[in-house]
Formats: sequence, C-alpha cells, structure tokens
Amino acid sequence: MRITQGMMSDNMLRNLSNSYTKLDTYMNQVSTGKKINRPSDDPVIAMKGMNYRSQVIEVEQYIRNTNEVHNWMDNSDSSLDKATSSMQKLRELAIQASNSTYGSEERKNIKEEVVQLKEHLIDIANTKVNGKYIFNGTNTETAPIKDGEYNFSGGAVNIEVSNGIKIQANVDASSIFGKELFDDIDKFIVALDSDDQEAIQSSIDSIDDNINNVINARASLGARMNRLDLIENRLNEQNIIATKMMSENEDVDYEKVITDLITQESLHRAALAAGSRIIQPSLIDFLR
Repeated sequence: MRITQGMMSDNMLRNLSNSYTKLDTYMNQVSTGKKINRPSDDPVIAMKGMNYRSQVIEVEQYIRNTNEVHNWMDNSDSSLDKATSSMQKLRELAIQASNSTYGSEERKNIKEEVVQLKEHLIDIANTKVNGKYIFNGTNTETAPIKDGEYNFSGGAVNIEVSNGIKIQANVDASSIFGKELFDDIDKFIVALDSDDQEAIQSSIDSIDDNINNVINARASLGARMNRLDLIENRLNEQNIIATKMMSENEDVDYEKVITDLITQESLHRAALAAGSRIIQPSLIDFLR
C-alpha cells in the first residue's frame, strides 16, 4: 500500500489528539484526586462508587441516630441519679424523724425539707431536653406532671441504630415518678405534720420500695447503654471500612498518576518533535 504524505499527517494528528486526551485525563486526576470525573470515564468504578457512597451515608446516619439515643439515655440516667439521691435523702429524714427523742416541732421542720424534696422530684420527672419531655414516652410535648395531675402516656421511644435494629431510648417513668410515689411522700408529710411516729416508721418501707424502682430502672437503662456502645463501635468500624473501600475505588494513586503524567509529557514532546520533521516538507520545498 502506498503511504502518502497526507496519510502520515493524518496519523500523526490523530495520535497527537490521543496524546492530548491522555494528558488531560492525567491532569484531571492529579487536580481532583479522583480516577474518574464522569460515569462515562469508567462505568464500573462509577457503579461501585455509588454503592460504597450509599453505605457510607447509611452508616453515618445510624451514627447520628446513636448520638440521639446517647442524648436520651445520658440525660435519663443523670436524672435518675438525682432522683435516687433525693429519695435516699427522704429515707434519711424518715429514719431521723422516727427517732422517739424528736418532738413535734422538729418533725415539722423535717416536713418542710420533705416538701421541697417532693417538688424537686416533680422537677426531675418533668426533665426537658432539646424541647422534649424525656419521661413522658412518645408524648414528648406534654409535661408528665402538671398542676398535681399525672399524665404519663408511656410508650417506648424506639430509634433505629442499625439495619433492622431499634433500641428503646427512653425510660418508663410511670413506675418511678407515678402517683404512687407522690402519694407515699404525701403520707409521710401528713405523718410528720401530725407527729405520728408509727406512720413515719412505715414510710421508710414505702420509700425503700420507690428507691428500688429507680434502681431497677437504672439497671435496665444501663444494660441498653452497654448494648448501644457495642453497636456504636461496630458502626464506627463499618464506617472506616466503607470509607476505605470508597477511597480505594475512586481515589488515585498520586505516585502512579504523576509518573504516568511525566511519561506521557515526554512521549508527547517526542511525538511533536518527530512530527515537525515529517510534516515540514511540502511540494514547494521540493521545487526550491
């Protein structure tokens, strides 16, 4: 086959165009740090990237959910701790008031402190975090205790912390701060006011029962908090693995890309130099 000057020129221009395309690809990879900039560059990498990115987004959302559960649980545990301290103080006062050496005036002074502890327990039951009453189940917009009325709606606040796994974030406060607790405290107050030593003595047992209710609730909450920590650790590991896989799929190896870019630049310069010698002669040059 006869090779003409035009064929050589066309081939050289086509090869130079391919060389420019490769240079552009390497330059984009170096500047963006990504192997592809459009799905058409490599559909396989693009599809894998979408899957890995979806996994990362999903895990990150679950991690945010665990943070919300931590917020509920930590505030609930802190409030229950304060409630335990208040009830233990009530027990100390009951034991103190049951002493036969105490007179009616001294018991009335104790009564004033008991009244304040009762108000403090009501405040704990109405604990509000981020605009939500954490001790009123799913009815987070209504105070569980208001104007002497007990409005515990109950209901578990379940939050999904992993695929198909939900954890109860709240505590069933109706068994802790319900009417029974405050009725017992009111009986204790009446006993102090009437200087009824026998009734004061019996108040110790009822206070012990209420303290046990709080302890049992905290134990259940603690078990769920431990499980949440395990789930959170697994989510963090999944996040690291998914991010690493996404990076390995999409991110360039800078050492390799820079080496390829330098090599392609050298080849491109050599092609330009060779092409300038081949294309330069023309019919006019032969007629001179």
